[in-house]
Amino acid sequence: MSGYLAVIVVVLIFVVIFQIAKASEYVSILKGEKKAREQSNRINGFLMIVFLVLGLIGVWYCHDLMDDSMLGEPASDHGVGVDGLIKVTFIITMIVFVLTQIALFVFAWKYQEKDGRKAFFYPHNNKLEVIWTVIPAIVLTVLVAFGIRHWLRMTSDAPKESMIVEVTGKQFNWIVRYPGKDGQLGRRNFKLTNDSNNPVGQDWADSLNHDDVIAPDLHVVVGKPVKLIIGSRDVVHDVGLPHFRLKMDAVPGIPTTLWFTPTITTAEYRKRTGNPDFVYELACDQMCGNGHYSMKANIIVETQEEYDKWLATQVTQYSQAHPAPEAAPAAPAVPADSTKAVAALTK
Repeated sequence: MSGYLAVIVVVLIFVVIFQIAKASEYVSILKGEKKAREQSNRINGFLMIVFLVLGLIGVWYCHDLMDDSMLGEPASDHGVGVDGLIKVTFIITMIVFVLTQIALFVFAWKYQEKDGRKAFFYPHNNKLEVIWTVIPAIVLTVLVAFGIRHWLRMTSDAPKESMIVEVTGKQFNWIVRYPGKDGQLGRRNFKLTNDSNNPVGQDWADSLNHDDVIAPDLHVVVGKPVKLIIGSRDVVHDVGLPHFRLKMDAVPGIPTTLWFTPTITTAEYRKRTGNPDFVYELACDQMCGNGHYSMKANIIVETQEEYDKWLATQVTQYSQAHPAPEAAPAAPAVPADSTKAVAALTK
């Protein structure tokens, strides 16, 4: 019932608007086209200024309302630089936006049609065109250069002391592989992939695979660089690390990498946000199918001691793929008295 009522209300609104438009048209005929146009221009000019003021207030209110409420403070060293670049970009674009909007609406109000005023035809000015072309080009070039600098840093060779973690995407979850005590990941072969006991196609002939661990979540150590080796089993995914201000495509057959240093543990971030249920998220930032919305994993930032303790409780994937054979049951022991009785009967 409420749906029908809403449709009726919308229809009535359109009817009212149509009738008002028709009434305005009749008024313009009675008053004369010129007077009606002048009156309409004055009203529209006044509304331009009203819309400008209300629009700028609305923009500021939305910014103040949403500022730092979506992602919170960055939790990686790269994230601090990325946030700084975003703020500089925002300030520059905001200044340009405010100035151009003020000019647009004020000019529409100030230079409306009036008696005795004639439009000035101004088709070309080389100086103006150079100014509004060169200055934006220089500013954008500087911003792009700083963006490339940050990009090259996070995709450069990771520090030697970095821990290595492999992240593989598949519809619709992440598979995270950790090296064991040797600190190296074993060789992979996509032909060996199967969901039952070898989800990333580890080659068991490579001994480096024997201590590798697979888990559904990403565990990293605070203050220690971590290098992510990223891939995909099926379609293009994207490793999105919003709290660390990083993202990288996961492409089938083409491994990609990035590295970062987490700076705030999960426990500390919960204290800072006052949210005891907070958890860092590894999301898929590339539309990858009808289950894309559910493709995410938790990221746990912890101390080295906590990480070592967690890793020690994990079962290697090699052990899961090669379970030890069950021992055959031992033959029941024969009592000594029974042995003597059997010997007596056979004499």
